[in-house]
Amino acid sequence: MHGFDFDRDRQKPIDNYRVDFFCNERMLAIEIAGDSHDSKEEYDKRRQTKLESFGVRFLRFTDLDVKRNMEGVIGTIASWILRNKKSV
Repeated sequence: MHGFDFDRDRQKPIDNYRVDFFCNERMLAIEIAGDSHDSKEEYDKRRQTKLESFGVRFLRFTDLDVKRNMEGVIGTIASWILRNKKSV
């Protein structure tokens, strides 16, 4: 997207954690939260804080966002990349 690659495999390992999708060049993790994230808020918060300490930045979407508004999700990711193209 906009010249940046995202890992093709889901569940990219980083440290002792996994993220759904990852763009190494932008240090951007894309997370899709479904029912499996219910009642795991504290774990997700600790995990995100740890990964952010490595410079990873996050965009989060719900599984319903992806299923009902894929175009909007892709637009949000594309906009983020354009806004942050010179950072990192």
